[in-house]
Amino acid sequence: MRQRLEKGLIQVYTGDGKGKTTAALGLALRAAGHELKVYIIQFMKGVSYSGELLSIPRLAPFIKLKSFGRGCPNAAAIRGGIAKCSGCGACFIKPGETTEEDKKTAQMAWELAEQVIMSDEYDLVILDEVINALHYGLVTFEQIKNLVQNKPELVEIVMTGRNAPQEIVEIADLVTEMKMIKHPFEKGIMSRWGIEY
Repeated sequence: MRQRLEKGLIQVYTGDGKGKTTAALGLALRAAGHELKVYIIQFMKGVSYSGELLSIPRLAPFIKLKSFGRGCPNAAAIRGGIAKCSGCGACFIKPGETTEEDKKTAQMAWELAEQVIMSDEYDLVILDEVINALHYGLVTFEQIKNLVQNKPELVEIVMTGRNAPQEIVEIADLVTEMKMIKHPFEKGIMSRWGIEY
């Protein structure tokens, strides 16, 4: 019989600073080191060249990752090292510009999240950018609240994303806010391979 957590809690990483996904991935790495089973579901992230998508398969069978969102028109060239992310924004949803396809994709991610969490097969489930999906109306607070209230006792859930509303803060056991004090973007330094993606 494999070792499980004593109790699964709800964690939230929010704020306007860099590091929310990075913190969640760090927690996944720590859990995998103890042979806990981790499932990462990324909302609103369809790019296929981020470093975690390349490293996570090396940590199998302890960590699985599935990413949902808009694709990048230059993904193959970026993944192959021929190009860099230009910051074109094609893979990002902008306020007021959600589409039916965005909604369908987010609901596919949500259905997977429910299935994975309720299976009680995983110790840690990371819902990366689910708070942004909530902010954009792609998932509802009722969906999140129902899942959190009905989850198996030993499953830990981490939710990331900017602008966590008070209702999310209230249902969480741990909330960390990443605050931006200074960022390379302010100097015109765009996202960097190996650091931001």
